[in-house]
Amino acid sequence: MIHVPDLPGVLTGDELHTTGQHLASLQLDTGMIPWFPGGHCDPWNHVETAMALDVAGFHDEAERAYEWLVDTQRNDGSWHAYYHCDGSVEDAKLDTNVCAYIATGVCHHLRSTWDRGFAENMWPTVERALEFVLSHRRSDGLPLWAVEPEARPWDYALLTGTSSIQHALRCGARLGESVGESRPDWIAAAEVMAESVRHRPEAFEPKTRWAMDWYYPVLTGVLTGEAAKARMADGWEVFAMEGLGIRCVSDEPWVTASETAECALAYAAIGDTDTATDLLKWTRTHRRDDGSYWTGIVYPEPVLFPFDEHTSYTAAAVVLAVDAITRATPAGDVFVPF
Repeated sequence: MIHVPDLPGVLTGDELHTTGQHLASLQLDTGMIPWFPGGHCDPWNHVETAMALDVAGFHDEAERAYEWLVDTQRNDGSWHAYYHCDGSVEDAKLDTNVCAYIATGVCHHLRSTWDRGFAENMWPTVERALEFVLSHRRSDGLPLWAVEPEARPWDYALLTGTSSIQHALRCGARLGESVGESRPDWIAAAEVMAESVRHRPEAFEPKTRWAMDWYYPVLTGVLTGEAAKARMADGWEVFAMEGLGIRCVSDEPWVTASETAECALAYAAIGDTDTATDLLKWTRTHRRDDGSYWTGIVYPEPVLFPFDEHTSYTAAAVVLAVDAITRATPAGDVFVPF
């Protein structure tokens, strides 16, 4: 029996299933899931959408999404940053966080389905991806943001990306244990990254304008307990627009449903399900009849921005946040600190 999350007053099980149907309808024959029909695809948001498909019970579609990553992985273990829907490369950059996220997704899929055979088949792809990421660390253990093929890599690290990567490394290690492949070195690398996020903010390129830098250390379990609560409290007045959602950047009144849902994931990770639920209630303004979600709304007009855009990753973030609050699926705790 499929247990689809149901959060009264926020998103019913039937509505979540409708969103799952919408996400499945976006999937191409290759397994790729673009942002919207005819749009481009990036592997990070592709994985996020695959995770949401699993939450909604669309396990076959989720597996096809991961198989697309197997088919498109480069020899060095990476993926390009963006692909056109015909499969051609739109942006050749190799983003370390984009490449690492497959470990989170496959771990989530295993916990959703307990299909060890699929996990074993995916393991070489996950291992190559994480080894690619780890091969692009600075001397202080922080992953470089990105590299250009056949070009010199960027020389800086990002706090959001590093927070996500350390979580992916832990998910990869958990996946490895499930298939008989212990990787304590990944845990050790994750700890170095987490310590820098906690104690060395100067080690990262300043991106404090962006909401993600506020909540991602909490969402990914780097900060826990009182430190996590204090960080969330510090950023609330800067990024939250009461009753509307979380603004993408601190200096513009642009509320995005994905940032609002991800912020809900952060609150759910520290056990504040009341705030997490309130945040998801605010995403109802973005919901469309077909289960998709408008990407952003600019206030006070309100005006859709980007105009008429409704994205797969936005709907996926809402679905994952509902599951994190309700814990309706076995993978609902994927963002709970390890």
